[in-house]
Parts: sequence; structure tokens; C-alpha cells
Amino acid sequence: MGLPQRLILTLLSIYLYSATVVNTQQEFKIQSVELIIEPRNDVTAGTNVTLRCHATVSTSTGKGLIREYTILKNDKIVYTKTIGSSEDFVYQLHNARVFSTGLYQCKLDIQGDTKLSKAQRLNVQGLSQPVLHLNTNVVNEGEEVQATCIAPGEIGSFIFFFFDNDEQISRVEELSNQAKTTFRLSGADVHKIHCSYKIRTAEDTFPSTKSNNVTVSVKELSITPELKIFPDSTIYEGDHLNISCSAKNVHSSSEGYKLFLSQGTKLLRTGNSTINHNMVAVPKASEALTFDCRVVVRNVEKYSEKKISVVELFSVPSLTMSPTEVFQGQIMTLTCNSDRFASQRINREDLEYTLYPSKNLPSSGKPGVFNVKALQNDFNYTCSAEAKGIKKDSKTLMIRPKVHVSALKISIEDKVILKKSFTILCQSNGSLPINYTLFKDNVQVGTKVIRERNRQAVFMDVINEPGERQYRCEAKNSLHSNKTGSSQHLSVNVIVPLSQMTLAVIPSSLKISEGKELYFICSVNGTGPVTFKWYRTGSVVPLQTNTTTETYSNLEIKPVSKNDSDEYYCEASNGANKVRSENVNVQVFMAPWKKGLIVVACLVLLLLLVLLLVASMLNIKSKRVKVDRAEVSVWSKRKPETESDDEISEVSNEPNVEYTEVVHARSTDPARVPLRKGTDTVYSELQNSPNGAADPPDYGSVEYAELNREQFEISQYDPQVHSYQDLPEPVD
Repeated sequence: MGLPQRLILTLLSIYLYSATVVNTQQEFKIQSVELIIEPRNDVTAGTNVTLRCHATVSTSTGKGLIREYTILKNDKIVYTKTIGSSEDFVYQLHNARVFSTGLYQCKLDIQGDTKLSKAQRLNVQGLSQPVLHLNTNVVNEGEEVQATCIAPGEIGSFIFFFFDNDEQISRVEELSNQAKTTFRLSGADVHKIHCSYKIRTAEDTFPSTKSNNVTVSVKELSITPELKIFPDSTIYEGDHLNISCSAKNVHSSSEGYKLFLSQGTKLLRTGNSTINHNMVAVPKASEALTFDCRVVVRNVEKYSEKKISVVELFSVPSLTMSPTEVFQGQIMTLTCNSDRFASQRINREDLEYTLYPSKNLPSSGKPGVFNVKALQNDFNYTCSAEAKGIKKDSKTLMIRPKVHVSALKISIEDKVILKKSFTILCQSNGSLPINYTLFKDNVQVGTKVIRERNRQAVFMDVINEPGERQYRCEAKNSLHSNKTGSSQHLSVNVIVPLSQMTLAVIPSSLKISEGKELYFICSVNGTGPVTFKWYRTGSVVPLQTNTTTETYSNLEIKPVSKNDSDEYYCEASNGANKVRSENVNVQVFMAPWKKGLIVVACLVLLLLLVLLLVASMLNIKSKRVKVDRAEVSVWSKRKPETESDDEISEVSNEPNVEYTEVVHARSTDPARVPLRKGTDTVYSELQNSPNGAADPPDYGSVEYAELNREQFEISQYDPQVHSYQDLPEPVD
């Protein structure tokens, strides 16, 4: 590297470094990035297209920034470049092609700050016409031809197609604008070869027009196959055939060839020279025998085909049974027979029939006729017919022995109610289909055919008169036999709906005294069994439930009490309907003997009250007398001593009063009412007669007492404790 170059690199490094320093010191903002496609968004192939990236960036110093621009197509990077100027970034698409079609965007990056433009679509229309080249225009049949197809000026991912007279013969995928292939042409003729291509983009594929046509002349090979079959006249089944396959016009200088002999799709033999094949003629159903001889040289095939008809010696036997239906253990006849045979070659007596399996079969004396006893389960039979070494088998005959009807049952699903329909069911064991017939009192009602397993025959009937009816079922599953099965007779009793319900009460009076017996009798019209239920109004729980074959029932309450007063009703049901009686109001009154007892009790109570009142009054009076006598200090009038009448008459009206102090010691009897401690002072006022004699004490007068200056209630003294013995004797 010379000095000038080193100097230039040094200066450039200094410039970039200084620019970087400047960039790191100034602030900027990418305002917008816009992508502009010039001259326009839709162009034809071969146009020069310019992608212009215009960015608006604001800076703090106005100096240039290092900018990195990236062009993207369909979100994939196409081109990236770093510049130091603020000018628009331009990306050129010279000679734009269809492959250039897509969505383009411009991305700007300044010091890690990025902004992406809106996507702009570029549409390039028109593909160049492909050009086809062949290495030769004349070939022999089977020789290879080399072809080259070119898409001038195009780029991208290609698929090339090669055609022979509009029939595709080759397909090649390439990333370049040309493709090569080789192929062989068969058949002596003139072939027109052309090509075309498609360009694949991320969104779609774009086809080109057809290329130029190139004519190729093909010379036919002189070699031909030859097929011979002996005999060539009428061929019968079992005849021996001799078949040969060879090639004609084969020269020693010719390339190697190969022969193939086939019958239909079955390859019989192959070889490099004449092929011979021997076989026995076996006809195909409604088809002739087809033989094919082919010779292959350099991938060129030539063939010769022949069809021959083979007359059937005898037809495939058929196996039939009689009767067409058979029951377990029944003897049946199996017949094996070939309908057609070639009378020119064989007689009917030449046919031998065999039944499989043939163990212990009784002889019938006729060819192809076998007597067989039906087994208990399903079984299969086949037969074969044989003549002149030809053996043919019949199709398999599956025999399913039927089972006679048995265990026939009849039942009724619903309750039988007068004038209402009900269901009768018939069912039995046996092979299907089964025909059922229903009889009522030996008169046919209807028939049903059951074709599914575990299904019952369903009959509907109505009985309009009360009474008993007899039903039975008959079943049959044989078309050729009168053997039938019959069920037992089913007796049906008709339920008559309940009506005219009455409720009676005994005693008839609805007012009854306690202790009596009460009976409710409920009766209806209809048939039983009938269920009677008795209720008190307001209760959902029956007082009594009774099921009986009679049309009446009763409820007994004994003995009745006041709690039995209420309204009663009854309900009756028999499976057909339910009826309810009217409410009956029962009132229970008190028994007469209870009323008399209450009166006597009241009188006795009143008498006791009177006696208690009288006793109380007497007791109170007695207590007052005893209290009066129990007083401690009294005022008393002395009774004048006996005087003469003169003295009595001279007595003054003013009493002569004197006071006497009497001191009593306190009693220590614990039974007495406690008194104050110490001694008691009693002051007695004694009235003296004028003569000086003391009057006798008057215990009925008002008395006053003072004990230690405290006053006591009279009721505090017990007359027994404070006896009269404690009173002092009067003082003269």
C-alpha cells in the first residue's frame, strides 16, 4: 500500500471519528421515513425502477449524522448501506422483472434509533417468451432427444415444462433461467415440441407464454411382434391350447429386445426369443380369453393381441333345497344341478355330482338329489359337478332351520276398565316371522305379524258390558304347515268405575254424648276390590284405610270424646276412578252423669264454703274473748259489799277510786310470747263503794294496760300463755 493510500485512510478515519464525536454530542429526532417508487408502482418487465428513501431528521446542530438505510422486500432484507449525508437514499432495480414484484419498505437507523416507512407495492408485468433448442430434428423410434428451454432475462425460481403435441412429457425445477431434459419419442410420426415456464414469488406464480415449436421426425422400427394360438377354430372347455409369441424383422445389427406374453393382466412368460406356452382352455364368465404378445426395444413397445371364445363344457352347478323353509329335525331335499352342457362333447349322464359335507347321507336314487335331516342350528352345504376332468363347485347354501313357536304367553298390560281401551300382549319363542291371532270368547279379534326379535304382538280391545271375558292367543311361523301354538285362556274381570257414593252415620243424630259409639258407613256402586280411606277435614293422613272386595266399609269410633267433634268424609278408589263423599259434621256433647256430678260438686263446694265461713266467725269471736281476759292491767269496779237496803240507797254516785301497784315477776316459760326484760308494773284502778268495800272485778269492761310505758297489740298475746291465773287478786 502506497503513501497516498495510507494518507487517505488516515484522513477518512479522522473524519469518521470526528463525526462520531459530533454525533454523540448532538441531539436528533427521526420525524418520518418515506419510500417512493419511480417512475411508478406498476411497470412492465425491463423497466428501470428506482426505490427512493426520503427521511426527515431534526438535529440540534444541523450537522450530518451517520445513517444506515435498509431496503426490505416482503419483510426480508434486500440491501443495506451506511451514508453520512442527509440526501435521499436511492436503490436501483435495473431491468425489473416479474420476480421483482412485491411489497417494499425503507428502514432508517441512526445510533440505534430506527423508523420504518409504509409499505409500497411494486407490480412488474410481462414475462419474456421462452426459447427451445433440440439437439436433433430426426430420430429413430426409441432414441433419446435432448431439449433446452431458456427464459431470457428472467430471474427467480423457475418451473419449466416440455410438451409433445400439447402433451406434457417432462417437468424441471431450476433457480436459473434455463433447464435441460431428455426424452424418447415413440410412433413413426412428426412431433412438435415446445416449452413454457412459471416464476414463483412469495405471493403467487406467474406463467409465461409458449415457446417456439420445434419439429422432430421419428422413424418407425421395422421389428413387429407375432402371436399364434392353436387350435384356431371352435375351442371347448378343457381343450389344450398352444400359444407362441415371437418378433419379426429382427436384424443381427439391431439392439437387444425382449418379449412378454400375457393373458389379461396375468403375465404368462417372458424371453429374448420366441416364447411357447401350453394351457387348458377355461372359459371366463361372459368374457373371451385375451392374449397379448409384446416386444420392447429401446423403451419402444409394440404388441399384438388376440381374443378367443371358449365354449363351456357344462355350467356351474346350483344347489337348491326343498321345501324352501325347514324346521329343526325335518327331512329336506337338496338338489345339485348344472343347467347347461355341451352336447357335442358330453352327455348329461357324464356329469357326476357330490354334496359337501357328504357324511351319512341317505341315497335318493337320482343323480344330484340328496335327502338331508335339518340340524338344530345353522349349517352350510356346497356341491360339485365333474366331467372330463373339469370340476366346478356351486355357491354355498346356508340353511337356517326354523324353530316352531312355543311357550306362547298372553298378558294384559293395563287395568281393564269398562268402556275403556286396554292392551293385550302376546309373545312366544320361535323363528321369525310369527303370525299372532287374538281371540275373545273364541271370536277372532285381530292378527299381527312380528318380524323383529324380542318384540311382542300388541292388541287393543274395549269391553262395553260388565262381566268376565276369556282371551287367548294363537301363533304360527310356518307357511307350509298348519301347526300352530296356542296360549292358555286369560280370564278378564271388568272394573266398573265407582259412582253414587253415600256416607251414613250411626246414630243418625249428628249430636252425640261422650262415651257413646259412633259408626260411619261408606258405600258406592261399582266393582271391587275397593280401597276406602277416612279423613278428618284439614288432615291429609287418613284415619283408617281399608281394602275390601265389598262396595262398602265402615269406620268405628268408640268411645267418643269432645276431641272427636269435627267434619269427616271418606274416599273410595278401585283402580278405575276415585270418588269422595260429602262432609259430615259430628258434635260430641258432655255425658249427663258428668253434668250431675258437676252440680253435686258445686253444691258440696258451696256448703263447705258456708261451713268454713261460720267456723271462721266463731273462731274470731272466741279469740276476742280470750284476748280480753288476757289483759295484764285493768280498770275494775269493785262490787259493793252486801249492805242493807238503806245503805245501798245512800251510796254516792261518784265512785271511790284508789290505785294499787302490783309487781309481777317475769315468766320464764318458753312457750309464751316473749316480753320485755325486767319487771312489769301494773296499775289497777279499783272502785270502792262508799262504804269502803271494794267492788268485784268486771272482766267485760274496757281495760287499759301499760307495761314499762310501751303499748302492745292485743293480738300479740296468746290466750293460753297469758292465762287468767296470772292476774292479781283485787286489793282492798
